[in-house]
Amino acid sequence: MPFDDGLAAAASAISAHLDTVLASYPDLPVTQAMCYAVAGGKRLRGYLVLEGARLHGVGLDRAIWPACAIEAIHAYSLVHDDLPCMDDDDLRRGLPTVHRKWDEATAVLAGDALQTLGFELVARAECHDDALVRADLALSLARASGARGMVLGQALDMAAEQADAPLTLDQITALQAGKTGALICWSAEAGARMARADLTPLTGYAQRLGLAFQIADDILDVEGDAAQMGKAVGKDADRGKATFVSLLGLDGAKRRAQSLVTEACDCLSVYGAEATGLQQAARFVIARRT
Repeated sequence: MPFDDGLAAAASAISAHLDTVLASYPDLPVTQAMCYAVAGGKRLRGYLVLEGARLHGVGLDRAIWPACAIEAIHAYSLVHDDLPCMDDDDLRRGLPTVHRKWDEATAVLAGDALQTLGFELVARAECHDDALVRADLALSLARASGARGMVLGQALDMAAEQADAPLTLDQITALQAGKTGALICWSAEAGARMARADLTPLTGYAQRLGLAFQIADDILDVEGDAAQMGKAVGKDADRGKATFVSLLGLDGAKRRAQSLVTEACDCLSVYGAEATGLQQAARFVIARRT
């Protein structure tokens, strides 16, 4: 299946499953905010889960659970990242951010609920027959999303904005390995974890993919169109923030992203033509305009 079709099919399946899960929740503002926050988006992380599972013979009926889990965790991170105490954003995906549509307290609670939903989804028996596999998914997701992964990266990012000196290239790379890369890495590895297979090829792929993704984000903050992206652009420069673009230059950042994508695709050589979708996903990451 061509990548665009595969991504669309994954997004449709993930959205439908999340709708089914959330339909069982009480109809309260916090639930409405959860549904609002988790709607839309590219579903790239969920796609990586489903493709990695397919590579290892794990069926959609099982893989949809961790695919939805990572999308719930990702949505929670965006809700909290948009809050006034963090990035203070008014728009997300072209729509008012959760705290603007409701209020800050509802946004905090909706983010909290989406975070815990992610762990619930991988812990459910429908995800895998083996409780040890479910435990491994939950443990690795906790590490990827917590103070050794995404939260650590976010904390380092916030600290950098208050620092006297801008970050070096190595420091930014380490920061983004947590903030952006950790959840992408978990997404790519999840299928192999479910099959108890070797993680090495997908780990190498995802580490490079995650860094290329962030470099592409930095490029879009310079070149992107706010209307097309559905959020503000140029914020990094306004804050005097060190980025891959500010350190490497625009052309240098683009070359680095392309090199990382080539390396990421090379990591998948053990899978042969079966990994075409994941290779195309890597190319998509640096070609996207949103």
